[in-house]
Amino acid sequence: MRNWRGPAILTFGFRPFFFGGAVWAALAMLLWVLMISGVITLPTAFDPVSWHAHEFLFGYLSAISAGFLLTAVPNWTGRLPIVGWPLAGLFAIWVAGRLAVAFSAMLPAVLVALVDLALPVTLGFMIGREIVAGKNWSNLIVLGMLAVFGMANAIFHWEAATVGNAAQGYGLRLGLGAGLMMVAVIGGRIVPSFTRNWLVKRGVGRLPTPPMRRFDKVALMLLLAALLLWGLWPTHPASGWALLVAGIVHVARLVRWAGYRTVPEPLVFVLHLAYGFLPLGALAVGCAILWPDHFSSAPAQHLWMAGTIGMMTLAVMTRATLGHTGQPLVAGPKTVAIYGALMVAVFARVSAGLCPQASGWLYDLAGLGWIAAFAGFAVIYGALLLRAPAARKL
Repeated sequence: MRNWRGPAILTFGFRPFFFGGAVWAALAMLLWVLMISGVITLPTAFDPVSWHAHEFLFGYLSAISAGFLLTAVPNWTGRLPIVGWPLAGLFAIWVAGRLAVAFSAMLPAVLVALVDLALPVTLGFMIGREIVAGKNWSNLIVLGMLAVFGMANAIFHWEAATVGNAAQGYGLRLGLGAGLMMVAVIGGRIVPSFTRNWLVKRGVGRLPTPPMRRFDKVALMLLLAALLLWGLWPTHPASGWALLVAGIVHVARLVRWAGYRTVPEPLVFVLHLAYGFLPLGALAVGCAILWPDHFSSAPAQHLWMAGTIGMMTLAVMTRATLGHTGQPLVAGPKTVAIYGALMVAVFARVSAGLCPQASGWLYDLAGLGWIAAFAGFAVIYGALLLRAPAARKL
């Protein structure tokens, strides 16, 4: 890292992938709004809804996951991070995937899938090598979730090329389930840890229960079982009841972390808020399965997509960028504003599904809120990501 004399954005994995992922999140939403408005038509072989679902799950989340893992794994293993041109090559692979999917109508379906899957395969190999070399066996679970996420992307491509409407297929549900398990496992480590660190500085009072105790492991197993059932049988009552049980257990898990005490510091509180969408989504999807006449599955699922994944990634991106660039771990007014914009987007999107008569302007509001949140991150944090790094860590 000291010897690298190239662009500062290539000095750590979070820099290109957080910046590029945020830009793509905003741009993809803008393209989606223009597509459903009939203004543009992308030359993609995916139907519009499948393209939208793919790019916000497998496109956006793959970038943020890469940025997080390339930054976290060196801390886990004690080995050197990937920097410089190898990092640039990884980022270029991700960009190539976005272009291949966008122009997939002009390319063979197999080639599109191979280009898009190149990042999870390459990243998985690199992460696996570091974990094995560092004998950091406890984090093999993260590699496993990454492998499932990549396999889900492959299934999504196969469904899009054969049966169509991949947005309702096994690949999307498996990929979303893998993403939610990443939040549950990794979030279950960092949320109580960061909360404890902040509360200790504040003085006496209730501290969060230490992470990964027996209760946490049971909660994770219940969530895994529920997501597997939902992935395979999305309308079966057993899936609905399993999601309700998992949702209730994860509400209890969240309560154990003393999040109510972190309200004065949004940088910490937003982690609890983001994790809260996980059980809320499980409860909503479970209710949509069991009582479809009263609950809709699309808005319920967006509590996971936009709420859990969108909010948790934004929370981690802001905190990691501040910490790794030597800034105070405090959310300023601009950071709070992008958190607020994303909250508006989540609740507007969910409300649009619940109130069809007002769905037009609610969809517009949701799109604007999403764009404001991620374009705002790129603008506010871009200078920190693009300039020379400081030595301070997360």
